[in-house]
Amino acid sequence: MSKGFKLFMSCKEAVNTCDKAQYGEVTLLDKIKHTIHLFYCKTCQKYSANNKKLTELVNKPEVDCLKKSEKEQLQYNFKKELENHQ
Repeated sequence: MSKGFKLFMSCKEAVNTCDKAQYGEVTLLDKIKHTIHLFYCKTCQKYSANNKKLTELVNKPEVDCLKKSEKEQLQYNFKKELENHQ
C-alpha cells in the first residue's frame, strides 16, 4: 500500500535535499517541500545558510599565492628571526 503524498519532510530529508541542491540534483517537488520545511525549522534554516556560504566559498576561484620572490623573502626573514632567538 502506498504511503501517499507527503507535503512535509523531516530534518534528515531537508538536509539531504539541501546537499543535493548544491549539485542541481533536486526535483521541483523536493525544492518546494524543502522551502516549506525551512519556514518552520530554524535549525535547518541555519544549516541551509551555512551550506550556501560554504558552496560559495568553495566555488570562488580567487586564490592568492605568493610570488616566488615573496616566498623566498619570507623564508629568509623567518630563518633570520629564528637565529636571533636561539
